[in-house]
Amino acid sequence: MHSSRHAADPGVKQRLISRAPRTRSVIAATALLVVCVAPFANARTGDNLREGVRNGTTTAETQIVSNINATTRTTGGYSTRQSNLSSSGGGAIYGCRSAAGGSAANPPQNPCVRANNLSTGFAFEFHATRGDIAGLITAGAGGDSKRPFITNATGVAVGLNADRLDGLHASEILTAAAADATAKANAAKSRWFLVNAAGQIEAQSGGFTITTCYPADPAAANGNCYVDTGADLTNKGINATIALQNTTDQNGDGITNGTAPGADANPEFSGEISASRCFTPGEGAIVNCAPTGTNNPNHVVISPRNSDGTATTDGTRKRFYVTIAG
Repeated sequence: MHSSRHAADPGVKQRLISRAPRTRSVIAATALLVVCVAPFANARTGDNLREGVRNGTTTAETQIVSNINATTRTTGGYSTRQSNLSSSGGGAIYGCRSAAGGSAANPPQNPCVRANNLSTGFAFEFHATRGDIAGLITAGAGGDSKRPFITNATGVAVGLNADRLDGLHASEILTAAAADATAKANAAKSRWFLVNAAGQIEAQSGGFTITTCYPADPAAANGNCYVDTGADLTNKGINATIALQNTTDQNGDGITNGTAPGADANPEFSGEISASRCFTPGEGAIVNCAPTGTNNPNHVVISPRNSDGTATTDGTRKRFYVTIAG
C-alpha cells in the first residue's frame, strides 16, 4: 500500500533519489574505516603476529616453545629460524634498554640477548661461513677503560691468540720479561774489584772506576780510596778484604811468609780495612765522603789501615778486594 503510494507520488520519489549519493558515501566511509582500523586492532596482545609491519607493544612475554630434535638437514632442529635473503641485510636484531649489571644484578638487568643451555652443551655458536672475521664486539667509544667481556672461566681458551696483554704486544712482553730477568740477575749477583798497592784497579767484574785513592792531594782523602761503583748501593752488602801478598817484603827482614817472631813483625800479613757506602744518612750522618763528587750513594769508601790504626803509606800499603753483594 505504501509502496504504491510512494510510487504514485512524484515528490517522494525525487527525495529518495536526491538522498542516494549521501547514503552511498556513508557506507563507503564506514567500509574504509573498518579496513584502516582492522590492522591496529590486530596489534593487541594475544592477536596474531603480522609480517611486514610493526606489531604493537606488549606488556607480557611472547613465548615460542617447541619440542624439535636436532637434525643434520639444512633446516629444522630449532624452535625458530630467521633468515634474510638480501646480500646486505641481517638475520635478526634485538634491542633493549637494560642498565648495567646483567641478569645477576639486584634488581636484575636482563641483557638484550641471553642464551641459556639448561643441559651440558654449548650455550652459543657463531660461524662465519666465508668471512675472514667471525664477528665484532664494541663497547662505547672503546679504549682501555672498556672491556669486551668478562668471564669466571680460568681455563685455556683453545685457539685464542691474544695480540696484546696490558697494552703490550707479545714481542714487547718478551723483551720486557728478558730485561727484567737480566736486571734481577744483575741485582742478585755479586760484583767485585781488586785494588793494588798503588791505588789502581788491578782486576774487576766491571763497572768500577777509581775517583781518588791514596793521594797527598786532596788532603780530605785521608789515605782512603773512593770508588764509583756505577750503581746505587742502597740495600747492598759491601765487604772489603786484605789480599795476601807473600812475595813482598814490606819491612826488609827478608821474611815474607808470615813466620817472623814478635808483634807486628809480619806487615805483609797484618793490617786492617773497613768500607762503607758514601752518604749514609742517619742520626748525625753516619758516613759522609769529603772529596768532591764522592758523597753520593754510588760511591764506596775504603779505609786501609796498619794494625795500630794509622794510615798506610807507600811502604805499608797492601792490595785489597771489595765485593758488592745483591
